[in-house]
Amino acid sequence: MIAPAPILVGLGGALGAVLRYAVGEALADADTAFSASTLAVNTLGTFALGLLTFAGAGDGTVLLLGTGTCGAFTTFSSFSVETVRTWESGDRTVAAGYALGTLVLAGAALGIAWLLVG
Repeated sequence: MIAPAPILVGLGGALGAVLRYAVGEALADADTAFSASTLAVNTLGTFALGLLTFAGAGDGTVLLLGTGTCGAFTTFSSFSVETVRTWESGDRTVAAGYALGTLVLAGAALGIAWLLVG
């Protein structure tokens, strides 16, 4: 029997949240003007979701690992708040670089996933 969708998403979400916490702890001492852990999880999460998508993962796998795990692992809201706070603190070049860098790295991660699977 296949688990119902909410259970798959919940289990994946629990895994993603724990992984997100672990990356945050591992990169907590990084000396940057922005959150290295947020940049890392958003890039890695984009790569993982790209792999799932381009590999043609089934519905249950997408619910567990895509919606659940990647959804809890990545964090657009933290990225947005960090970018605005950095901008408001006067570090506008850093804020713009962080926003652009996130977009470029996520795009590159997606491209790499496509090349690996496609």
